Amino acid sequence: MSLIKSISGIRGTIGGKVNDNLTPLDVVKFASAFGSWLQNTKNKKALTLVIGRDARISGSMVSSLVAATLQGLGISVIDLGLSTTPTVEIMVPELNADGGIILTASHNPKQWNALKLLNEKGEFINAEEGAKVLELAENEDFEYAEVDDLGSYDIRNDGFDIHIQKILNLPMVDVEAIKQKKYKVVVDAVNSTGGIAIPMLLEKLGCEVVKLYCEPNGHFPHNPEPLKEHLTDICDLVKKENATLGIVVDPDVDRLAFVDEKGEMFGEEYTLVAVADYLLKNKNGAAVSNLSSSRALRDVAHQNNSEYFASAVGEVNVVTLMKEKNAVIGGEGNGGIIYPDLHYGRDSLVGAALFLTHLAKENKTVSELRATYPPYFMGKKKIDLLPTIDVDGLLEKMKSEYQNEEISTIDGVKIDFANNWVHLRKSNTEPIIRIYTEAPTQKEADELGDKMIAKLQSLI
Repeated sequence: MSLIKSISGIRGTIGGKVNDNLTPLDVVKFASAFGSWLQNTKNKKALTLVIGRDARISGSMVSSLVAATLQGLGISVIDLGLSTTPTVEIMVPELNADGGIILTASHNPKQWNALKLLNEKGEFINAEEGAKVLELAENEDFEYAEVDDLGSYDIRNDGFDIHIQKILNLPMVDVEAIKQKKYKVVVDAVNSTGGIAIPMLLEKLGCEVVKLYCEPNGHFPHNPEPLKEHLTDICDLVKKENATLGIVVDPDVDRLAFVDEKGEMFGEEYTLVAVADYLLKNKNGAAVSNLSSSRALRDVAHQNNSEYFASAVGEVNVVTLMKEKNAVIGGEGNGGIIYPDLHYGRDSLVGAALFLTHLAKENKTVSELRATYPPYFMGKKKIDLLPTIDVDGLLEKMKSEYQNEEISTIDGVKIDFANNWVHLRKSNTEPIIRIYTEAPTQKEADELGDKMIAKLQSLI
């Protein structure tokens, strides 16, 4: 059991001891710190924050604690109740709020929960801002409101409706083209809020929906991270139902994966690749992903006479680079689609709508569409190091060893070879180096990882 305090929020397991786990006192302290930081930043006490939660078991308790704490600071709360991360992000500016808190531990198992912090644009606060919130929490420098100045509490039940209508209104989402196809779609929402939102969207698009694990009760029927090894049930059901495809989302609905009509994974890395291909065929502009995402996005961008840029790992870093390059599409290889024409946040709903538009216009099956993209396979390994080893110095040695290759050092060391790449990143919490590789075959990707481990060991 653990409590992880980071610049992006606080995350931990429910129960246990204060400061070791995510206890009620920790929730109150961190909500107090964020609310106080916003009040200090905006130089006023009477603010409005939007909150929303995924369906995990602890969600109602954590949400109640957060709402009451904010009210105690004199901050008014608009509670979306069961929601998704992208829905909360959209509703913050929609409601002219001063910020937001999403109560979700994303793809972590059911015993986890978290507070994720948004600014007035509905975007995650940056590293500098997060550090100030952590400092306030550490010092417990809070001043609560007197009884006549407590914040108000209101419930909004129209978040999904507003979110979905904004998607349907996007020029690049062709509702009629999708409706004409009468797609049959199986949805696995791991018994969280995607089980509400994704079927609502699909029905508006004229799809027949087959629900699998769409009851928002927080009892995850399998590991909630949308990886192939966790998704055998939907793969079997897509074939059994003779469906067009399957759609898989994580508990807070910011990661999106597809299953083709044969019950095979489309590949989480290729969610962004396919959506980017559609958009770049029709819009001028750049594509952005992080350094650990598939090279296939770069290939597709170049095929469409567009530029590609890579950021440091982390959604905030992707968004920052997207704004700098005025990108038309961006995201992360974990199935995170960021479409700035809607908002700057990973959003499975808009990703699904854009993908279905692409599928309809290409007039292909999902497996046929997947076959049009360059085949790459990824490997993930790590090397454990003694605490006494200078990890930064070791990465510098690797940089020197491969100085004749294309190298990026904006986030660890990434080495681009002609036919493959390796990305070496040190952990912030333990003495290890994570090793990400990609190559035209799984065997090559794994062998490249082993080669890098051997090279690192030779340099210690």
